[in-house]
Amino acid sequence: MINLYEVTETNNMISKENLDVRTITLGVSLLDCIDSDLDKLKDKIYRKIYDAAKDLVRTGEEISREFGVPIVNKRISVTPMALVGGAACRCAEDFAALAGTLDKVAKDVGVNFIGGYSALVCKGMTSADELLIRSIPLALSSTERVCSSVNLGSTRTGINMDAVRLMGEIIKNTAEYTKENDSLGCAKLVVFCNAPDDNPFMAGAFHGVTEADKIINVGVSGPGVVKNALEKVRGESFEVLCETIKKTAFKVTRVGQLVAQEASARLGVPFGIVDLSLAPTPAIGDSVADILCEIGLEHAGAPGTTAALALLNDQVKKGGVMASSYVGGLSGAFIPVSEDQGMIDAVQAGALTLEKLEAMTCVCSVGLDMIAIPGDTKASTISGIIADEMAIGMVNQKTTAVRIIPVIGKGVGETVEFGGLLGYAPIMPVNGFSCEAFIGRRGRIPAPIHSFKN
Repeated sequence: MINLYEVTETNNMISKENLDVRTITLGVSLLDCIDSDLDKLKDKIYRKIYDAAKDLVRTGEEISREFGVPIVNKRISVTPMALVGGAACRCAEDFAALAGTLDKVAKDVGVNFIGGYSALVCKGMTSADELLIRSIPLALSSTERVCSSVNLGSTRTGINMDAVRLMGEIIKNTAEYTKENDSLGCAKLVVFCNAPDDNPFMAGAFHGVTEADKIINVGVSGPGVVKNALEKVRGESFEVLCETIKKTAFKVTRVGQLVAQEASARLGVPFGIVDLSLAPTPAIGDSVADILCEIGLEHAGAPGTTAALALLNDQVKKGGVMASSYVGGLSGAFIPVSEDQGMIDAVQAGALTLEKLEAMTCVCSVGLDMIAIPGDTKASTISGIIADEMAIGMVNQKTTAVRIIPVIGKGVGETVEFGGLLGYAPIMPVNGFSCEAFIGRRGRIPAPIHSFKN
């Protein structure tokens, strides 16, 4: 039973501490749409998604009004399009036409983003995979709501270095294609190691082939709630600190569980998972970096940051798993630079560097996220940054990712404004020494020895 105190407490979390449900994401399988005729394929895709998602936005708004819980985004994820379009697409432009179909149906049903313009190439690339990847700059520059992801490695298979090299070039090309909008296309493109099939967050959401025909996944967020709770235990022991984070994560996740169950029942779609990540926004007081400061750091990036983030991530997961029937996705703490005012402040203060962010990704949910770098950064350097992050994920048996934005025409010391939840970011310096000979090697980095568990 929920008592009056808990109702009041939750209301305060929403009104004063930026608690929200970040997204309801409807996953839709498009495997039954596959057709060798491109026009028929586009028609099938549109009709399948429209029929599944036509009530998604309305349902989310109804739940938000009835329960008083802000639901910031309503999104769709689909089967990786390299699998869906392989039979019909003969060139990159054909795949980009499918992106146009996804964009149109996303607009027509009113969702914020649609994810799944994706390829899974952790061990090798089919011709369809490569065509889709090469079409990404065109697809993201000609659409508004389509998000793209590519899985380049896994603990089981190793890292596909041919794909890593290619993605460095694709990110640079996407930046060039969207340079009139400060290379915004790169904000809708992420590369993964160990990508999960049920992630509700963009840009990395896709509907895995092991999922049901349709599924509801929910992502919750509450950095402000955690920070507020920690303010009340300043100077206390690590035991008290951990208990406070854990209990707060439980309360935040319960809200997500409630919304997920309601959305599932009303849409007649099975409930998948709650992703209990702490996902920040540019709003003051809604920052993971501020939590790290509350734990005891002058700025995110100071000595002790990785340990503090490891503690936070672990306690969030321990509290959240008790609050939901099914926890999945990424789950933990996100550290995007542009979407977190505390992270931006740390970069501007000189406390946080790209190298320190990479170290932090060893213990957090995802990876190098929403980081703006100089537009003249070499493609091989971007590939090297990607390879480092893929190695962290592969060896540590966790999901890691890179969403990096080489802003064409801008350099270190300048800032770039993305708007909305994407926020703004200072351009961060990149190590200028070359890794070109390393990235130029062909093939893949083999899986680590601990991957052989058959």
